[in-house]
Amino acid sequence: MSTAPATVEDADAGDVAATLRDAPFVRVVAAANGDALAASGVLARALRERSTPFQVRVDPVPNPLPADGDDVALALGVTGGDLALPGDARPTSVGAAAAARELGVDSDPILALAGVTAAGRPVGDAPSLLDAATEQTEIERRPGLAVPTTDPVEGLAHSTLVRGPGSGDPEQVRAALADLGVPADPESADRRQLASWLAIEASAPSTRAAEAVERVLHPYATPERRFATVAGFGDALDAAARERPGTGVALAIRDAEATRSAVVDAWRGHARAVHGALSDATTGRYDGVFVARVADGDPGRLETVARLCRDFESPEPTVLVVADEAAAAASTADDGLDAAMAEAVRAVDADGQSAGGSRWATARFDDASADADAFEAEVSRFIAAFRGAL
Repeated sequence: MSTAPATVEDADAGDVAATLRDAPFVRVVAAANGDALAASGVLARALRERSTPFQVRVDPVPNPLPADGDDVALALGVTGGDLALPGDARPTSVGAAAAARELGVDSDPILALAGVTAAGRPVGDAPSLLDAATEQTEIERRPGLAVPTTDPVEGLAHSTLVRGPGSGDPEQVRAALADLGVPADPESADRRQLASWLAIEASAPSTRAAEAVERVLHPYATPERRFATVAGFGDALDAAARERPGTGVALAIRDAEATRSAVVDAWRGHARAVHGALSDATTGRYDGVFVARVADGDPGRLETVARLCRDFESPEPTVLVVADEAAAAASTADDGLDAAMAEAVRAVDADGQSAGGSRWATARFDDASADADAFEAEVSRFIAAFRGAL
């Protein structure tokens, strides 16, 4: 049994620093998202600076347990462990940066800000981190798109911050940009034109889409860093956490060009997978819930599908994405999706796993159905249990 304090489900910076300061070993369990991944990098760098041994694991359906003995289990982006920074009240990366300061270590503010944007918050929500970033490197807000690379075709085709014309399809984007006259190396006026076009095209479905598209517009550019913009860095971290968590952890802990290339590859692959899954989804509308049935059963990918569907396609405030043995949900409000997902999993698999928060949830479960009819009945039970628990 850990000798750390009883589980603190939403620790403040002082709690985290006090617990980590004398820990002989720290086991970090992070949710598979860009905010939690950035937070794990911030705290891992602080622990390394203090010569404290640690391990970082990223899981799309995390279940952090308290550590044994004097070791400490720290949950990031989810509750559990000995203490947690779940990211509900504020981005996990903001709490991690504050804890690092309490430990006497100055974190990389760009990494932490990337986590803030991955959490869906604007950079301006973390003014102290923005001030620190401004002191350390060139950072400026400019027209254009919040993407990790300087190539506008690659950026628009592979962004998971927006769903618009050509999402997941570089050739379609290339043709659209050619029609607009946007060159491969755009100037300020070209970036402004591209952003204006995307704002119109992506916001057409709904008011919610018009609000969501703001995440990818008017970015904070970081020309001296390995990623072109702060939010683009956050998007790449989010994709890496879901596609190649080991690579994502390596980049978050120790910035290197080779790792950066692998993270960008993960970002491209993730975007193609999630936009393709959403394009091919079978959908159904219920009172308050929009359901999308997809073939891809990766829980990390499903969470991105759920978020994009919620923001750009769903007429309902809550989206449930279901595959054969996995599911994910996203909501615009604090609807207790973690509890609803847990109830849905119990309805089909007593040994299934789920995780989440008030606005997101993921799950893994076994498909024990013997035939197609039995499988459809099981999916119907899952959906009904989820809706009933909201």
